[in-house]
Amino acid sequence: MFTGLVEAPGRVRHIHKADSVVNLAIECPEIAPELAIGQSVAVSGVCLSVTALRGAVFEVEMMPETLNKTRFVSLRAGERVNLERAMKLGDRLDGHIVQGHIDGVATLTELSGVATKVARFSIDSAAGRFIVSKGSVAVDGVSLTVIDVFEGGEFSNFSVGLIPETLKNCTLGQIKVGERVNVETDIIGRYVERMLAARNKDIKSADSLTIDKLRNLGF
Repeated sequence: MFTGLVEAPGRVRHIHKADSVVNLAIECPEIAPELAIGQSVAVSGVCLSVTALRGAVFEVEMMPETLNKTRFVSLRAGERVNLERAMKLGDRLDGHIVQGHIDGVATLTELSGVATKVARFSIDSAAGRFIVSKGSVAVDGVSLTVIDVFEGGEFSNFSVGLIPETLKNCTLGQIKVGERVNVETDIIGRYVERMLAARNKDIKSADSLTIDKLRNLGF
């Protein structure tokens, strides 16, 4: 589990695909020496397990499912990625609860402002329905507060604010219109929808109950 507060950016050194496994080697002198095999690291929002360590470089593995459901399907060697180690139990939760499970990939459609910027993204409405105004969202692993949500058609649009500190310390400081990002919505919203769907199903079942059905059930 993570908080969406990026510890340091890293750089992808190589990507190797072999059968059903994709291996990433990432260079990051700030955190690699402190990692251990098997630990979890959020790589631009994607929770991955450390499989090898070599000084300032660590390696992680991905399944094809992870590759295809994230922006990593087009990841290239040399690209920068946001990195965060798993949170410690008892630490302050300064961002929000982030699992590292990506809900969808969004595209940056607008970027305005100078010191503080407002970024607007477009995302498939299936994932976008969980994004709410003034709620939390993780964009490439960065915990951000949603400014506005714009519904409509096949895609939803949402905007977030990027303060100078955020722009300086993560890859969003270099993002350009047209680029894609990994998005994880707030897990609380997903659980609420699941519970409401189950409740509505029970209500519909109760509404369809008749005398004949009760007799058939032995009442």
